[in-house]
Amino acid sequence: MSKLMKSIDERTRLAGANRLEILLFSLGKDKNTNRSEVYGINVFKVREVMRVPDITHAPDVPNAVEGMVSLRGSMIPVINLAKFCNIEPETPPEILIITEYNKFTQAVLVHSVESILRLEWTQVKVPPPMMANRMGGLITAVTELKDSRIVMILDVEKVLADTGDFGNDPSIYDGIEPIDTEATVLFADDSVVARKQIETCFGKLGIKHISAKNGKEAWHLLEELAKRAQRNDKAVIDYIAAVLTDVEMPEMDGYVLTKKIKADPRFAGIPVVMHSSLSAEANKSIGRAVGADHYVPKFDPTELAGVFRPLLATWDEMQAKENLQDNSDSSAA
Repeated sequence: MSKLMKSIDERTRLAGANRLEILLFSLGKDKNTNRSEVYGINVFKVREVMRVPDITHAPDVPNAVEGMVSLRGSMIPVINLAKFCNIEPETPPEILIITEYNKFTQAVLVHSVESILRLEWTQVKVPPPMMANRMGGLITAVTELKDSRIVMILDVEKVLADTGDFGNDPSIYDGIEPIDTEATVLFADDSVVARKQIETCFGKLGIKHISAKNGKEAWHLLEELAKRAQRNDKAVIDYIAAVLTDVEMPEMDGYVLTKKIKADPRFAGIPVVMHSSLSAEANKSIGRAVGADHYVPKFDPTELAGVFRPLLATWDEMQAKENLQDNSDSSAA
């Protein structure tokens, strides 16, 4: 696992080029299917890979939570991914993957680790609707290996939400007051959990919104809006006040989406807010380099609301001035 120790700079360059590395692992041969499937997690989220140490089991925890381990003085919860995925492996897990997710650290038990795969986000596809619906959004993306095996990339947000309190506590939305605005925000995120959280936050703010499941879908929506704006002799910013985008998404990641928006004159003036669990300064630097106006770590609805209030206030002022000018031109005519 020495490859995991590569510099943050190298991983960051990969992310900025619409490329990523995923750690491939197995949850063991399932007694029910007699198959051992391949799963993946973005290496950016992996802090360490180790043999399973002694686990302290705790009472009154979700079924998939095995307990906790002490790692250099920190107590880290341990999630058994096989249990979480309703898989009955023939042999117990042997590997512990320590993951970091927006300042949350947790460990996941897996049967074995295979290799690290480097690929482009264009090679990572949205799972078929039947699979996505059946697994409740757990599989956020899929890709195919050269040996024809299919890798299922897990939604870490879904795992954390279903095994703990991540994003589930309604009190995190306390104090968010509605905004008096007619603005509409387009947001893109491949995680069903993140989309629900964003929708709840925007609902509290009273913001109209359009959602997309990845950057490619968001780009198609923006192009349709551009055609509509052209037909009506309007600017796209008259329809969309801002774009909120995740970073890690199949087919087109948030960095590429942001770069395309900022390079296209049709979308002039539309602010882009990046919203990601990759909250390291290196990731924020890439966001700034591709033109992002703000970079907000997941998931703090108060901070997200704080970013959007002034953005939408500026949009409202701009629309009011345009309406005043239109009315003045009509009177003069």
